[in-house]
Amino acid sequence: MTPPTPVTDPVRHVLLEAPLVRGRQGDSLQRQLLARIRDAILDGRFPSGCRLPGSRDLAADLGVSRNSVTAVYEQLGAEGYIELNRRGTKVAALGRSRARGRADAARAAPPRLSERSAQVVSRFADAADTLAFKPGVPALARFPVSAWKRCFDRAFRTAGVSALGYGHPAGEAALRGAILRHLAVARGVRCEAEQVVITEGAQEALNLCVRLVTNPGDTAWVEDPGYRGAHTAFQCGDLRVEPMRVDDAGLLVPAQAWAAMPPRLICATPSHQYPTGAVLPVARRLALIRQAQACGAWIIEDDYDSEFRHAGELIGAMQGLVPEAPVMYVGTFSKTLFPSLRLGFVVLPQALAAVAAPLLKETLRGGHRHEQLALAEFIESGQFSRHLGRMRRLYRSRQALLRDALAQHLAVPHTVLGGDSGMHLTVRLPPEYPDQAIAEAARAYDMAPAPLSRFALRAQPEDNGLVLGYGNTSESQYPALVQRLARLAQAQRAHRSA
Repeated sequence: MTPPTPVTDPVRHVLLEAPLVRGRQGDSLQRQLLARIRDAILDGRFPSGCRLPGSRDLAADLGVSRNSVTAVYEQLGAEGYIELNRRGTKVAALGRSRARGRADAARAAPPRLSERSAQVVSRFADAADTLAFKPGVPALARFPVSAWKRCFDRAFRTAGVSALGYGHPAGEAALRGAILRHLAVARGVRCEAEQVVITEGAQEALNLCVRLVTNPGDTAWVEDPGYRGAHTAFQCGDLRVEPMRVDDAGLLVPAQAWAAMPPRLICATPSHQYPTGAVLPVARRLALIRQAQACGAWIIEDDYDSEFRHAGELIGAMQGLVPEAPVMYVGTFSKTLFPSLRLGFVVLPQALAAVAAPLLKETLRGGHRHEQLALAEFIESGQFSRHLGRMRRLYRSRQALLRDALAQHLAVPHTVLGGDSGMHLTVRLPPEYPDQAIAEAARAYDMAPAPLSRFALRAQPEDNGLVLGYGNTSESQYPALVQRLARLAQAQRAHRSA
């Protein structure tokens, strides 16, 4: 048996190279010594078999108590860094040092994502919610924080610590009941509480729909241009994604598509198509349901920001048109309340909800329970409806003022889309005005419009423009912002022509 390497001056030099700092907040002498020895071992400065000083000698050298050194050695022994026995303390065999590992990692090929993950590439640069014209952000400053806090405090007082544990996999019964009552009145949705599943936002609801009804390789249809989150959910489910064009009335499915590429799953935004704002006529809705039933397909109805309709009554949901329609209705509170709440839901068809119940118990863990109970109180007390009413009036005004600003100050050829709902307008531009370049240039001026072309999987010439979110942008800024966009568009056109 090879004896441990004796304590050498380099070891003592490392341990004593700098004094331990007394009184450093959150970093006791013991923790400092532990980190110093651990780093020296990982970096290879203390090689395998190297003997460390005895606890008494090291304590005297460092001016600390022997108990502190003993505690450090015991911790390092418990973690496997050193071996302690009667013959002394030596460094354990760890294989290669951290420095060698870094060098090997630097020479190694870069990590590769799985094929399905590699396809999920963000088409939008990150942008703060405070940037002007960023789509999908509600008027955060107008949210009734005091009323929400009262609901949350009441939920915590009522449920107490019991709600700190896991809840029902499908969500709190109080919130599921509040949602179904709201949907029945406001959206014409037909359901029972057991059909409602609470999710962490709409994206998790989409992912859940994919898991419930598809197998890898199945065909899924998405609107084109359309919501990127649906495309991402389908890609992550290893589905074959087929884009279906939208026109001025929304999703338009060619008759031959049902036989040529029969879908297992279809995602549609019938009440307010995103991003064009079209409303799918009832004839197309009924035809879509009928054809889906005939080929055994499921429909995801993504009810994107249709709560904010600015003219007439709310458009009814497709889910309630036909009894037992193969429609999974997805909604979220990220737009109606605030994004960081991260609460959404899916209403499953009754037959599907029954067979999915065992799976939900195994795959979901009920969380955010106090937030769910607070939201249930917020809805049942009428605060939610009052907030929606205020936001409808605000967004109606902001949309009208943005339309005026575009008409007066966007001195380039354009067509305004967006319908009479939501929190955004889409400005279609001629191809000579490159939307992606304009959107990128706008970042320098604290604007974050989204290029329309990046919503399309198979972009057409008409898929060139800007999606302008007005939810969280003050109307007083519109004239100056639109004038700036016009100058940027003209500059990018000149740059392309040069």
